[in-house]
Amino acid sequence: MKKKTSRSLTREQLAELKAVAALADSAIDTSDAPEVADWSDAKRGLFYRPVKKQITLRLDADLVSWFKSHTKSVKGYQTRINEALREYVQWKEKGTRRRASS
Repeated sequence: MKKKTSRSLTREQLAELKAVAALADSAIDTSDAPEVADWSDAKRGLFYRPVKKQITLRLDADLVSWFKSHTKSVKGYQTRINEALREYVQWKEKGTRRRASS
């Protein structure tokens, strides 16, 4: 996934930022953005995404072709392969735990 680059700020925007930076904290009106101190409804790990590691992996051509043809966009086929591998690992882990507890 490519990150989009932001457009450069205009002179007016830069001047406005400089003026706000020069103000004392007490002079800045934050009434329209009150602080939220109550974290009781927070959910830990909700936005967690595992770290991706780029590797070279040789897969059979028919497998790659299948994932590409069964994914809405060609970009998403690697994600689908990752999901299939993760599902397999979880299935194997579950089977290993069953045998160990028997």
